[in-house]
Amino acid sequence: MNEHVKTASPDIVDIWAGDQQLPAWFTDAMAVPREDSFVEVNGHRVHYFRWGTRGKPPLLMTHGFLAHARCFAFIAPFLAGDYDVIAYDLAGMGDSEMTPDCDGEKRASGMVAVAEALDLFSGPVKPKLIAHSFGSGVALTAMEMAGERFGGLIICDLMVMRPARLAEHFKGGGGPPGSGRSDRPNKLYPDYESAHARFVLSPPQPVQQPFLFEYMAYHSLRRIEDGEQQGWSWKFDPMVFHRNENDMAKWAQTPQRIVDLPHRLAIVYGEKSKLFDDDSADYLRELGGSHIPMIAIPEAEHHLMLDQPLALVTALRAVLALWAE
Repeated sequence: MNEHVKTASPDIVDIWAGDQQLPAWFTDAMAVPREDSFVEVNGHRVHYFRWGTRGKPPLLMTHGFLAHARCFAFIAPFLAGDYDVIAYDLAGMGDSEMTPDCDGEKRASGMVAVAEALDLFSGPVKPKLIAHSFGSGVALTAMEMAGERFGGLIICDLMVMRPARLAEHFKGGGGPPGSGRSDRPNKLYPDYESAHARFVLSPPQPVQQPFLFEYMAYHSLRRIEDGEQQGWSWKFDPMVFHRNENDMAKWAQTPQRIVDLPHRLAIVYGEKSKLFDDDSADYLRELGGSHIPMIAIPEAEHHLMLDQPLALVTALRAVLALWAE
């Protein structure tokens, strides 16, 4: 069951925007009408946004670890003229409910189920996937499960390293996306300022569009007003940190899995990313991935939509144009 509400974005609020002068491209994008709704998938509510016109070629987007669909809320409107664009919150993140025992396979089957629930497979053009970081890993598994049902996958800065470099990264405490404890409840902060001070990006980086950092921070938190419990806390469910051995094994196999995927694929990455760089691209080519378009966004790091959002839009438009049926 869907709960449809199509409205201009209410996301620009004083608590994060204050009196700063937001660029016109951003305010114009955020004013593009969108559906802000939930769909039930396997008994759990999944939050999503939808832009554009149903019946046009569908795009399904998702985000990185502990993030939410709003990381595409200022990207998707630039695609809405030509596509039916959906961005959704992964289970236990943003405003989506957590799914019990949610491993990589369940997340991937959930992605396929979201596409089914939103009727993305019924048209003449197959839906294409666009995902960032951790979400790209989910999408890669979904393509392995049901790639014939999708029109392609655009991976945005998924961590890819040579084995020795990956081992060094883990040894240095980098860990895979989502390292943390599932048995520790989210901390309650007395006020927004205290909570905001704890918001950091992973991997750490400055952002070239600081207002987008403020936007993402605010929408990563929720106000708590429950009896004596008053304050601000994170939206994500701590159970998202739970991992199993199969997930970790698949993570180590990611480069070969990318190369072996028998479906349409492209990679967009930040030229200054710490997780996917020119050497990562070279490594994939050495493994047999010379057929994969790999596009570097100049001046961007891992969180490329917070660094070079319009350049990211351009790269996505270019790939999608080449893939037009």
